[in-house]
Amino acid sequence: MRLKTVFACSIGLFVASALPAQTTPAPVGPAVANVPVVAPALTPENTLHLDLSTGGRVSIQLRPDAAPAHVERIKTLARQGFYNGIIFHRVIEGFMAQTGDPKGTGEGGSPLPDLRAEFNTLPHLRGTVSMARTEQPDTANSQFFIVFTPRFGLDRKYTVFGRVVSGMNFVDAIERGEPPLNPARIIRASIGSDNVAPPAPSAALPAVPQPTGKPQL
Repeated sequence: MRLKTVFACSIGLFVASALPAQTTPAPVGPAVANVPVVAPALTPENTLHLDLSTGGRVSIQLRPDAAPAHVERIKTLARQGFYNGIIFHRVIEGFMAQTGDPKGTGEGGSPLPDLRAEFNTLPHLRGTVSMARTEQPDTANSQFFIVFTPRFGLDRKYTVFGRVVSGMNFVDAIERGEPPLNPARIIRASIGSDNVAPPAPSAALPAVPQPTGKPQL
């Protein structure tokens, strides 16, 4: 399964390696849920922590009001330890950092079934966390990406399920590349209400899957 994200270049076009450009209004397909941009109060149960090999903890506010099934999937996989040790396999300067593939190639996912799209009106701002998918809308599974800079061309076409509320500097420090030469990784993912402490600075890092070639997303 090849999961994709669209990359809008400086002149507003989409590169050939990504999905074709689409114009407004939103394409015919899954309904787009109208949800408030202003997030509800931050709660531990809806906070995802990513302890990164770049040196610290990234905290993400999850939005079950916008994408309940996707939030539940992320929480389930985090609690199963699925994301621990997984690399950021596709990282594009000025665009986004993508992770969540245990193969490290962009073609993998979890053993759980793919999700139906929950497209919504939350914009792809800096720090937005959104699900990767194939050209078919109902194919998100475990891979997600964190946006470095606003990419409004992705709005209503990918399921936004959260946004970074602290630690974005550790996301900025992720090495770029497709794949990166020395990829950053998620040391551990956890949910705030589970009270998992950040790993000690000297903690051994989990083994990292070695990409077998350029990821196709």
